[in-house]
Amino acid sequence: MGTTHQLTHGRRAATATRRGVRDHNMDAAALYQASTGVAVAAIVDGIGNDPAGAATMRLLAESAVRIGATKGALAGVLAAAALVEDPGIHPHMPDGVIVLALTVPGRPTHLAWVGDSHAYTWDGNNLHRRTDPHTMGAYLRGNGVADLAPLHDSWVRVTLSSATVTNVAVASAPADELVLLLSDGLDTVPHDELEALARKHQDNPEALADALVAAARETEDGYRDDATAIVLTTR
Repeated sequence: MGTTHQLTHGRRAATATRRGVRDHNMDAAALYQASTGVAVAAIVDGIGNDPAGAATMRLLAESAVRIGATKGALAGVLAAAALVEDPGIHPHMPDGVIVLALTVPGRPTHLAWVGDSHAYTWDGNNLHRRTDPHTMGAYLRGNGVADLAPLHDSWVRVTLSSATVTNVAVASAPADELVLLLSDGLDTVPHDELEALARKHQDNPEALADALVAAARETEDGYRDDATAIVLTTR
């Protein structure tokens, strides 16, 4: 079941997550509201599957939203990236991808991301994807090789361990639109189905977050990834 968060200025948010077929849920969702009214949400999707990695993803998500709330969306992503830059005395540092949204009432939503998690907004009639994934499939589509792209949609070109100020993607979305952050476990759900869920539950963030993660399905080979959603109202 989703978790509801009450924010200032009448805003609401909800998070929901559903573990896939592997032993550990490597998705982490975090939400933070600063004293200024800035609200920041982030999903970090970890690579691999182990308990230490899952704990690290939660740390990365929390760090990203706390830093992002005061320093901006780009800084939030780079803060998470800095945490995985050096494994210290350990032989391995878990890696992952992130999508982050920063909202202020009445102002455009700021987005920053690396990897293949997604941000959408709902304008009351249509659902718009506001992010372009850092995958080889997306790169091929953008360079006129669409026929090969589906074979490479799982090849992530940029992760937190390789994130820098020059390759973290940033974008903005119109003010007052409903914000949806989704991990790539929802990639099995077609856009029109996501849009139908947004239309049905647009006034209930918790119901929408729950419905989104429940919609995640297995691939043809029986694999189902972790699925996580954050829904954030901006007015």
